[in-house]
Amino acid sequence: MIKKIDTKAARVRRHARVRKNISGTAERPRLNVFRSAKHIYAQVIDDVKGVTLVSASSMDKEFEGYGGNVEGAKAIGQKVAEKALAAGIKAVVFDRGGYVYHGRVAALAEGAREGGLEF
Repeated sequence: MIKKIDTKAARVRRHARVRKNISGTAERPRLNVFRSAKHIYAQVIDDVKGVTLVSASSMDKEFEGYGGNVEGAKAIGQKVAEKALAAGIKAVVFDRGGYVYHGRVAALAEGAREGGLEF
């Protein structure tokens, strides 16, 4: 009998492996990405204090036509970079959240870089 792979559990294991080496500080917070089938979310997190400094998602009213596609992910990256720069954050550590750095995740990172964030 073939055992079915639990893709969510596999992603959580990969994310834990990545998070072992990545941590956000006040000077250089963590840019975390979560993507679902329909939407994509990004947060800038200070892990020392345990607070979210800036966030953006495709569920916001200004991104109503995008959803979670590549163009929407790039726009979310630019928006989170704009909000982070307004909050005085110039450099972040990128946390891909256990996802492959490809497609929507890479587009979000590219949009954040174009928006002015340093990785």
